Amino acid sequence: MQKLRILYVASEMNPFLRYSQVADFTRKLPQAMQERGMEIRILVPRFGVINERKNRLHEVVRLSGINIPVGDEEKPLVIKVASVPNAKLQVYFIDNEDYFQRKSVFFDKDNKFFSDNDERAIFFCKGVMETVKKLGWAPDIIHCNDWMTSLIPLYLKTRYKKDPIFKNAKCVLSVYNNPFNFKFSGDLLHKVKMLDMDDSMLTHLKSYDYEGFLKTGMEYADAVIKAEDEYSSSLTKLFESMKKSKKLNTFEDEDEEELEESYYNFYTNLAG
Repeated sequence: MQKLRILYVASEMNPFLRYSQVADFTRKLPQAMQERGMEIRILVPRFGVINERKNRLHEVVRLSGINIPVGDEEKPLVIKVASVPNAKLQVYFIDNEDYFQRKSVFFDKDNKFFSDNDERAIFFCKGVMETVKKLGWAPDIIHCNDWMTSLIPLYLKTRYKKDPIFKNAKCVLSVYNNPFNFKFSGDLLHKVKMLDMDDSMLTHLKSYDYEGFLKTGMEYADAVIKAEDEYSSSLTKLFESMKKSKKLNTFEDEDEEELEESYYNFYTNLAG
């Protein structure tokens, strides 16, 4: 029997970067699933706060060199790789000089939200899809974490749905309570849009904000995980509306061993 292949996509991962609780999840669960016999790949952004020398990042030339369209521009994709200390896990980093060289994550030194964080998310999500294609590694499950990854379910169900690498992949989105107060510019939909994508598919993004990204991801994901207890009233209503379907999942009040077992069964059942 072939090993189940799980691709983890997240905005951060310990020990390279810890910005929120997402980093802890993406550190522990992939290793636990690998130890249970699953085949794992991990992709994260190479934010400028990640020390390349300390973490021994190096460029993977055979994967780099693709140009990723963001609106009317194309940006070169650079892929770097590093190993997780004390674990047999490799992590691939999505990099671009314009988007990820700054020495902070989502806010500048004056605590202002970067106005191009939408472009950084779009570049990252498209870059993930193209990198996996270049790897020639067909995932059974793509597990996306937090708002920055939330366009991947949309891209998987549209632009990449007929691609041999992705045609059998199921997509999971874990929703975290990491909100920001910012509205993106009016050309967001133009920048997000790809081939095989109707304008009606971008309806949620017309709010141009944090919730618009998450609602888009929740709509197109095959399964949604409520990763925390508290959310805005709008997202809470969305969770409530999903309870009747089997799409919404929670793993509450479980110890670490129980949680690992729950995820193992969840992935196995979802892959079918």
